[in-house]
Amino acid sequence: MTSNSPNSAGIDPVRAGAESLPAALAHWAETRGDARALTFVDYAGDPAGVATSLTWRELDAKVTALAAWCQRRAHRGDLAAILVEQSAEYVIAFLGALRAGLVAVPVFEPSPLPGHLSRLAAVLADCDPALVLTTRRQADAVDEFLVEHDLAGSRLVAVDMLPETIGAEFDPVPPRPDELAYLQYTSGSTRNPAGVMITHGNVAAAATQTVRAYEGTPGGTVVSWLPLFHDMGLVVGLAAPLMGGLSSTLMDPIAFLTRPVRWLELMAGSGAAITVAPNFAYGYTAARTTDEDMAGLSLDAVALFGDGSEPIVPSIVDSFYAKFAECGAKPSMFRQGYGLAEAVLLVSSSPAGEPPKLRTFDRVGLAAGRAIEVAPDAVSSSTLVSAGQPLDQQVRVVDPQTHVVLPDGHVGEIWTSGPNVCLGYWGKGDAESAAVFRAEPRDEDDRPLEPYPGTRGWLRTGDLGVCLDGDLFVTGRLKDLIIVDGRNHYPQDVEYTVQNAHPAIRRHAAAAFSVAGDQGEHAVVVAERARQVTAEELDPAEVAAAVSSAVSSEHGLAVRDVVLIGPGELPRTSSGKVRRAACRTRYTEGTFGLDG
Repeated sequence: MTSNSPNSAGIDPVRAGAESLPAALAHWAETRGDARALTFVDYAGDPAGVATSLTWRELDAKVTALAAWCQRRAHRGDLAAILVEQSAEYVIAFLGALRAGLVAVPVFEPSPLPGHLSRLAAVLADCDPALVLTTRRQADAVDEFLVEHDLAGSRLVAVDMLPETIGAEFDPVPPRPDELAYLQYTSGSTRNPAGVMITHGNVAAAATQTVRAYEGTPGGTVVSWLPLFHDMGLVVGLAAPLMGGLSSTLMDPIAFLTRPVRWLELMAGSGAAITVAPNFAYGYTAARTTDEDMAGLSLDAVALFGDGSEPIVPSIVDSFYAKFAECGAKPSMFRQGYGLAEAVLLVSSSPAGEPPKLRTFDRVGLAAGRAIEVAPDAVSSSTLVSAGQPLDQQVRVVDPQTHVVLPDGHVGEIWTSGPNVCLGYWGKGDAESAAVFRAEPRDEDDRPLEPYPGTRGWLRTGDLGVCLDGDLFVTGRLKDLIIVDGRNHYPQDVEYTVQNAHPAIRRHAAAAFSVAGDQGEHAVVVAERARQVTAEELDPAEVAAAVSSAVSSEHGLAVRDVVLIGPGELPRTSSGKVRRAACRTRYTEGTFGLDG
């Protein structure tokens, strides 16, 4: 698949000479200084929300002050970890580190949320930062955390305590496109956290691709509740608006989860706003929004709702637009895409103004490696949503064993090459990084395929997909395939069957995977019980029998074990995706407690 280059009605800061995020910030501070750059809406103390805004000039001044402070305490190329709560200060900390010539490590403040403390400790131990940036409110907790985990060698600063006057001492250090800008630690869906090395050129290219794909223009607005330490949240909420001159309106993920209609209210109040969220968020918002919440809500002016999670579930998209149709939401507002941290978010996106493109394939055929179209009501069918076309990069579907590019209609691993593809993994050795980031696909005549001009190779995404008529359809993750008795099964298909097998199972809260046994691989399901069902009311044997029967009937797959856990206990990434590999590990270690 060749790259496309959507026309943008806005200014392209990269071609205007801004080859980094700090340079783009300086550009907008000079040309649009009094315009609003950033708004953070805080719902912690007031359920109605308290908005705090910064102009481009104000944001630039605060970033420069922090950069001056960092310069005096660290050397160019040192690492600076960001342990800041979701706020305007997070944006200032990230950009201040970059402007100082440091390598930022966007993470999060110490939190009691499940898995956060252990993951934070693992990230900091892996990168060993010279500086830790936080806020006055979090400083004591961060200091205690560093001491407790033997990480106290890093210098600590509260970014909201620095006077802007020290910005006069800043010594400009224009970053080179090939220099490291930050480490994006993966969310750990398939492995322990690994730091993806992202250059200034990578993030500038990716942010510009995103602005073009979503047709952002200077003065427009992006609304995001996604955590800024996550790859999607950082690019959508910070990098893309910065490169495109759009204002960014941010809120805390907890504020969204507590009352998701807040997200839509901010969209409604922002004119032709742009937003991007994982697939689950659309179903979650539809399910958690009441008729009273919708009173007076108008989404007619919204520019787009982007879905960047893979694979996209058609029923979730349908539920969102059915719910909010009376508020003005239309399927043509929806933009589906595909991406990953190793490519700084986006690889492909659907065209503007078109409803989601659905195609239905034979499920058994897909598992066997061929996309055979069938009627939507066919017994063995799987309906997929197109992830669109490549964005300023080359995409191929490749046989993961032979590395030969496959023709249209054949399922294989998605490989991509472009200026957004990163250098490799931090501290993992060149051989491991080269195997993932500098792969070498070959055509059917065994000739090597050239990478995107000016790049070093092809990225192996680890995701499976198929190309048809110019569109990319994501079918699943290579490492998540359930292979039992020589047959392949996509876990998301099995999980869909599981969640509908019994009313006691919570929707979108099941994981299907295979584990090794004495007689080979066998299938296991872990599922959360629905919140309306108490542990005392649950009949585990009845639920397990219903799940086993449904999966056997729908997929011809025998489920060896069904584990029921409490609501919210399923391991997930920071963007809400189920961590199947973590589920498999916990199952084999016996650390899942039976619920009920």
